[in-house]
Amino acid sequence: MNRRGFMLLAATAAIDRNPAAAEAKMPRIGFIQAGFRQDNQGLLDSFDQALTALGWTDSGTIAVLDRWAEERTERLPAIVKELIGSGVRVLVTAGTPATLAARRASTTMPIVMVGVGDPVGLGVVASLGQPGGNVTGLSLTSSKLTTEQLALLRELVPGMRRLAVIVRNDPGLEQRLRDLRSDAQRKGIEALMLEAPTGTALRLSFARLHAERCEAVYVASGPLGPDKRARIIRLAAESRVPAIYSFRVFPIDGGLLSFGADYRDLFRRAAGFVDKILKGGKPADLPVEQPTKFELVVNLKTAKALGLTVPPAILDRADEVIE
Repeated sequence: MNRRGFMLLAATAAIDRNPAAAEAKMPRIGFIQAGFRQDNQGLLDSFDQALTALGWTDSGTIAVLDRWAEERTERLPAIVKELIGSGVRVLVTAGTPATLAARRASTTMPIVMVGVGDPVGLGVVASLGQPGGNVTGLSLTSSKLTTEQLALLRELVPGMRRLAVIVRNDPGLEQRLRDLRSDAQRKGIEALMLEAPTGTALRLSFARLHAERCEAVYVASGPLGPDKRARIIRLAAESRVPAIYSFRVFPIDGGLLSFGADYRDLFRRAAGFVDKILKGGKPADLPVEQPTKFELVVNLKTAKALGLTVPPAILDRADEVIE
């Protein structure tokens, strides 16, 4: 071996023996999802692809450590602790439960949140324009969301006057519900709020739809796990009342339609926050961004089962139509 080769081998061995040097050479990013990998792998892929486009290559210049709580939110504190202990430089937290768990664990670790409904109301950031702490990223705050969802329901049910709102106990929904009530009132729609934190309450809420003369259903919840999601879709089908959701996984799994933020776009943009932080940016100085891309998904098989004709104007706007 020549002298240059020997020196390179010695330097590599020194880095291997020195965790701090190795970490400086290849920063670690923690990626936390409260849901299941099979439901959300595409979001991680979008994040990884965006990092690559920014010059960060997994297994080359960066390491992404992904963790999945599989709907067991009680596991999130331990997941956060493990990732922080492993020497990550940034945590990327998908959704409100993961973000809250990370924020409770550390006030100094940089956190890039994705898809938090009301980060100001939850106390995660001081304001969207000036986060002021160790958290920044992308919220779900958008006046367009509920306005467009109600407009879609009115197109499906012309003259709709009474709307059932199925409310799960997900944190961060308060702002969306306020927007929904306000939008409904302006449109002359009475929004009946039905609290459904448990399976029994959910079944009873759907059972009330006809007695309360509700003409459509708005499901206010996160994407949920496969079992809970299937239960809601089944109850909506049995009610014979059109339902709208905020996440595309619902119509993919048999729900009628969804309109919501394009989560793949949010995770692509999250990579930009990570890039800035790794290059010296501080979360406190990086304004929280809002959704700019939305997607409409319609399941025509479900519409047919309900005896419902989806207006051509909705189908023309749809990003995906399931037949």
